Amino acid sequence: MKTERAFKYRFYPTPEQATLLARTFGCVRFVWNAVLRYRTDAFYQRQEKIGYNDASAFLTQLKKQPDTAFLADVSSVPLQQCLRHQQMAFKHFFAKRARYPSFKSKKHRQSATFASSAFSYRDGLITLAKCSEPLTIRWSRDLPAPPSSVTVSKDAAGRYFISCLCKVDTDALPITPKMVGIDLGLKDLLVTSDGMRVNNPRHTARYARKLARAQRQLSRKQKGSNNRAKARLTVAKCHAKIADTRLDHLHKLTRQIVNENQVIAAESLQVKNMVKNRPLSKAISDVGWGELVRQLDYKAAWAGRQFVQIDRWYPSSKRCLGCGYVMASLPLNVRTWDCPGCGTQGIDRDLNAARNILQAGTALLAGAES
Repeated sequence: MKTERAFKYRFYPTPEQATLLARTFGCVRFVWNAVLRYRTDAFYQRQEKIGYNDASAFLTQLKKQPDTAFLADVSSVPLQQCLRHQQMAFKHFFAKRARYPSFKSKKHRQSATFASSAFSYRDGLITLAKCSEPLTIRWSRDLPAPPSSVTVSKDAAGRYFISCLCKVDTDALPITPKMVGIDLGLKDLLVTSDGMRVNNPRHTARYARKLARAQRQLSRKQKGSNNRAKARLTVAKCHAKIADTRLDHLHKLTRQIVNENQVIAAESLQVKNMVKNRPLSKAISDVGWGELVRQLDYKAAWAGRQFVQIDRWYPSSKRCLGCGYVMASLPLNVRTWDCPGCGTQGIDRDLNAARNILQAGTALLAGAES
């Protein structure tokens, strides 16, 4: 069985390639914003819903106008892919899985997707449309198959990346009898049902002084000046360092969990609602619960493991594993508690929650399989 996976690499464009990519990013951004404005105005002014075909026809008319003749200077494929991405964004919005699509800014991450007709892949070299030479890619590992599409991006820190989408064979790991329940937290990033504790690295706190200094320097620069642009780049690099450190830690941790366990049970969290808690919002955003669960989900599927999430209202911390007694309330500052039902003393709330999650997760899987 084959599945699609993306392999991301960093590359270093030549000055000519950087100019062409900047032009491409600008055209993609312009088309996205123009079509989004067209769709929004059509709905609010005429109560008309614009689909992909109408948006494509609007793009065709846009290319014919003298003021937007610059759209012909870049490959037409990324512009068309831009419409497909926007159509998918609206699909998620109407399904209530995402917010209304927003306008793109040149100050944020830029990207352009090239389908197979807009690039060539020969002898390990990728050449984009309208480029005279291949990209200088830092291959950290070989591609397992020729890519069906590539996405070129530039982050706010000025780094260039290429993501290659390939079809690969699923490679299931050997079956193991181990099962684990995971309780997520802030004091510890996670506690497992077998007693393993992973401390919260607090990545933002490690770079807080450096980030604060860079932001102070940015606030003093005159708007629109070159020095402000340099200071903004310094701030972006600091944020990129924090994000890279967090992502690297989560990838290593989730890979270890998936490799060692056949069944993985975790909580189902609504992080977007939890960050509304103002005293804890910064810590919740920094810890990366959503990304951790997302990685466990797709890595377990790749490895042939079972990943299950229990109901978010399940009282895993307040329920005694021994007798099933549920406490009426259990504040966050209470780390151990005594069970009035069976008399068990010194129950560790995190370890107890992880074991309850494993028990509920296995019961959920057993019910699904029966």
